[in-house]
Amino acid sequence: MRRLFMVFVLLSFLLPAIAPAEELKIFIWSEYMDEEAMPAAFEKKTGIKVRLDIYENNEEMVAKLQAGGMSQYDIIVPSDYIIPVLINQKLIQPLDHSKLPNLKNLKPLFKETAYDPGNKLSVAWQWGTVGLMYRKDRIRDEDAKSWSVLFDEKKSPGPFWLIDGVREMMGISLLYLGYDFNSVEPAELKAAADLLVKTKKMKNCMGFKPGVGGKNDVVAGLAAAAVVYNGDAIQSVTEKPDILAFTVPKEGSEIWVDFMCIPAKAPNPDAAHKWINWILDAKVGADLSNYNQYATPNMASMDYITPKDIKNPGIYPTPDIMGTLRFTKDLGKKNRLMDEAWTRAKSH
Repeated sequence: MRRLFMVFVLLSFLLPAIAPAEELKIFIWSEYMDEEAMPAAFEKKTGIKVRLDIYENNEEMVAKLQAGGMSQYDIIVPSDYIIPVLINQKLIQPLDHSKLPNLKNLKPLFKETAYDPGNKLSVAWQWGTVGLMYRKDRIRDEDAKSWSVLFDEKKSPGPFWLIDGVREMMGISLLYLGYDFNSVEPAELKAAADLLVKTKKMKNCMGFKPGVGGKNDVVAGLAAAAVVYNGDAIQSVTEKPDILAFTVPKEGSEIWVDFMCIPAKAPNPDAAHKWINWILDAKVGADLSNYNQYATPNMASMDYITPKDIKNPGIYPTPDIMGTLRFTKDLGKKNRLMDEAWTRAKSH
C-alpha cells in the first residue's frame, strides 16, 4: 500500500494540472435572449462557458451588487436611469475600448447617452417601450388607445396587472394625469400614487407584477390586460395576432435603453469584454433582436433584422408614437420622493 501511495504522489507531480473551464457569469433580465442557443454559440466561438442568473427589476439587481454581487458577476444589463446610481456607487468599472472593436457598429444615438457619453462604462444592449398588452377577445382596440382602460373605474376590462416597476408605473400614472413623466413635484407624485392606490383597489386589478409574469397571464387568459415591456408582448402577439395585441396608449409611456456593464470587481473582466464585443457583431446583434423582438441599437445589425419586425410599430415605434415616449431621467437626491410615493402606492 505504501508503494502504491508513492506512485500516486509521483503521478500527481508528473501529470499536468487540469485547469477548470473558463466561465462568464451574467446577471440579466428573464427571457431577454435565447438562454440556451446564445451561451452555446458564445462558448463555441470562445471556449468560455456562460452561466446566467436572472432578476426582474433594476432595484433587485442593484441590491444584489451592493450585497457582494460586484465580485460574483462579469456582466450585468441595467436600464438607462439606473446607470448614474451604478456610477456614483462605483459598482461598475471602465471599459477597455481596445478590446471592443465592434463598438463602431453602435448607432450614434447610443454612443452619446446622457448617462455615459462615449460609452466609458456601458454599451447599449437593446431598447424599447412599455405599453399595454391585452386580449382582443376581452378589450376593444379603441378602448386600449387610452390608459383610462385601466385607470377609469367606469370601464371594465376584466382582470389586469400593473407593472411592478417604480419608474415605469409612476411615470405612466403621471403622464395620464397630464404631468411630466419624470416629475418630482410632491403634489404631482401624491396624485400619481393616489391614482395607483385607487386603481389597485378596483375589483379587476390584481396588483403589481413583473412584465414577464403579466404577459404570461394575458397569454394564458388569466388576465385581460397587463402593463409590460414591448418585447415580452410582441413575441406572444406574433404567435397569436387574432387574440393578443400590444399598444402604447395615447397619453404616452416610457422609452428605455438597457446596457451591458461590467461590475467593479468582476471575476473575469476579459471574458466580459469578449461577450460585449461578440454581441456587437452585426449578425449576433440581429440574432438577439430577432429572438427577443426588441429594437437593436446596432446599426450594422439592421440588414439582418426580420423585415416584418422593422415594419412593426410595437418594436420600432412610428414618429407619432415616438412623440409620446419619454426617457426616464436620473432624479438624483430627489429620487427619494419618487421612492416614497411608490412605497405608498404599493403598501396602501
